Amino acid sequence: MQQTKYNPAIVWWLMSGVFLILAMVVIGGITRLTGSGLSIVEWNVISGTLPPLNEQAWLVAFEKYKQFPEFQKLNYSMNLAGFKNIFWWEYLHRLLGRVIGLVFIVPFLYFFAKKQLPAWLFKRLLFILLLGMAQGLMGWIMVKSGLSENPHVSHYRLAAHLLLALALIGVILWTIADLTMAKRRYVPGNLVIVSKVVLAAILIQIVLGAFVAGLKAGFSFNTYPLMEGEFFPGYLAGELTLFNFLDNGVTVQFIHRWVAIVVLLIVAWFWFRSKAVKLNDTSKQLTKLLFITFLVQTGLGIATLVLAVPVSLGVLHQVVAVVLFAVAVLLVHQLSGKPVLEKV
Repeated sequence: MQQTKYNPAIVWWLMSGVFLILAMVVIGGITRLTGSGLSIVEWNVISGTLPPLNEQAWLVAFEKYKQFPEFQKLNYSMNLAGFKNIFWWEYLHRLLGRVIGLVFIVPFLYFFAKKQLPAWLFKRLLFILLLGMAQGLMGWIMVKSGLSENPHVSHYRLAAHLLLALALIGVILWTIADLTMAKRRYVPGNLVIVSKVVLAAILIQIVLGAFVAGLKAGFSFNTYPLMEGEFFPGYLAGELTLFNFLDNGVTVQFIHRWVAIVVLLIVAWFWFRSKAVKLNDTSKQLTKLLFITFLVQTGLGIATLVLAVPVSLGVLHQVVAVVLFAVAVLLVHQLSGKPVLEKV
């Protein structure tokens, strides 16, 4: 494969996007855990950039919020000061989304004008741009699901919103790795396959975590490993069907608990199996990091549950999930990757 020169500034630009999206995930987690996500009931891409700038504008925004069931059914005693508290987190979440858009588009146009984007990279960046637009749209679709008689966002849409954020991070990291990572040695095909299984298993566990979050399932059965003395709450046995078990918070929490152990065993087996194979230093470090990160994530998950989801632990648990996903993506890339491209 003939090497292609690239501007190292492109890598720094893409890395800044990864960190901004991670910050977006952090603020999104705080927004969810503080009950702030439905405080802004309109999606105004341009005019929504500015917050209310005077008392009259605040009263107008508060009156709009009062027209929807979250206020009428849950927050009917809230005053203007309380509304401001929940407004700011959702506003920051949306504002950061706009900032990320600018941080991507402006350098993209610059590098394109300077003819520093080879064809494959140009196409990849367009795909990232489309993913970003889809992420913003899904955010509104998610919020809209809570502006209804049932004032809670759909856990399916919440999971889709998070998956799009992960897809953005994954594609950007894969692109960075295409530009910077050294060519791998030969790796047995089954180890490459298992690395992809590990990535898929981590994604499934993250989706289950999003379901737990969307259903607020972490606030019940705050004991571990048993659920209030039972392996599975007996009272639910006759209520579950094939079609509703993912809509029941207790069931989803149960699945999330034990899938974590299954994934941990898979990751541990992968790490043990990789020690028998000659990997380059990067692959070895990523494999070890993957195992250690999953151990940390498992401990964080248990602590978050037992302590009934304090905001700090809930957000940290979500951040480590993103880090775990990122490490798994880079490991899959490294085990099945391409040659490094030459710097300018």
